[in-house]
Amino acid sequence: MALLDLWHNDRTQLMEKHVQQVIAFAGDGKLRDNSPASSEFRDYLRHIPSTILSRYADDCLQTSFSESGLALQDIVNEIGHRLDFQVVPGRYRGTSQQPGHDGIWVDTNSHSIVIEVKTTDAYRIDLNTIARYRKELVNNGTLSLANSSMLVIVGRQDTGDLEAQIRGSHYAWDMRVISVDALLRMLNLKEEVEDPSLLTRIHDILIPHEFTRLDPIIEIAFAAVSDVKLGTGQEEGKIERTHEGKKFTPVAFHDDCISTIEKKLGTSLVKKSRSTYSTADDSARVTCSVSKYHEREKRYWFAFHPHQYDYLDKTDKAYVAFGCGNSDVLFLIPFSHFKNWLNNFYKTESPDRSYWHVVIRKRGNYHFITGKSGTKNIDIEEYKF
Repeated sequence: MALLDLWHNDRTQLMEKHVQQVIAFAGDGKLRDNSPASSEFRDYLRHIPSTILSRYADDCLQTSFSESGLALQDIVNEIGHRLDFQVVPGRYRGTSQQPGHDGIWVDTNSHSIVIEVKTTDAYRIDLNTIARYRKELVNNGTLSLANSSMLVIVGRQDTGDLEAQIRGSHYAWDMRVISVDALLRMLNLKEEVEDPSLLTRIHDILIPHEFTRLDPIIEIAFAAVSDVKLGTGQEEGKIERTHEGKKFTPVAFHDDCISTIEKKLGTSLVKKSRSTYSTADDSARVTCSVSKYHEREKRYWFAFHPHQYDYLDKTDKAYVAFGCGNSDVLFLIPFSHFKNWLNNFYKTESPDRSYWHVVIRKRGNYHFITGKSGTKNIDIEEYKF
């Protein structure tokens, strides 16, 4: 059975296994260029949660095995993919005709980053070799010298020797270094916030710049903090108080909802941001919001944002999911239906943000969406499962 089939049929078989054991299930169990095992392993990585990606990276760095470096290369490239780079995987082993770079990441501005992955910087890295890979890619027309750079990704966080090596070379303006841990933190940040502009700033950090002026780094920090202040995505602007005057704790059962939706759609969903998800091939997209029951107003309340609209509107197979109280009361509405209702909803618009108010009420076991005064209630029972 193919590795991905094992994941879809009974993921408990794989979730707690060491990455070396997982690779053994792929093809003939040996990662080689253009091999079935490599293809299966990379396809599998596209479907798993980032928490497991992080654990597999740690497996490669903490346990030495024959293919740990190759597996880490694939894992790092998958992290790049989830940071919304266009990723072209490199070869495990270069040849005289093909450069030995570990990958090429291309951002939305068509800037190409040549990737080199190292499990450790304990040994001196030949920067000339990495630069030669880039030169060969320029010469064969894969990328341009003016719109490309190099990024060394190492397993250890202590990269002082490598940083000094780069600073003391003539590659100081073309090459940067980052640890696998820091790269994973970037991915976690992307998955936990909703600010679409944050991704552009993350991309920009990985490209060599002269950071005498610290504005770009500060912008990332403040964008993340501002996004967190908005709440959990569905309770934005609604920091309410109980009768005792205490603030409530926003609910968070997205994972349970997504697990149910995956079974409904018969596919895996990968987290893209705090509320957005997609299939590995991006053929289907979902936004998922959750709410507690607001007893005083007798309703569930959600915010639906313009950036969520834009995200769903880019594919034909798109859904809006609302979890009401817990994952047992879940509505999965085709976006093609939902977007026609938006004009019926109240909308908050301010200089820093805007969103539609989605209000779900219930009468007995019957659920419906209420909108502005004078609009009809929208029956959503057919979308409940």
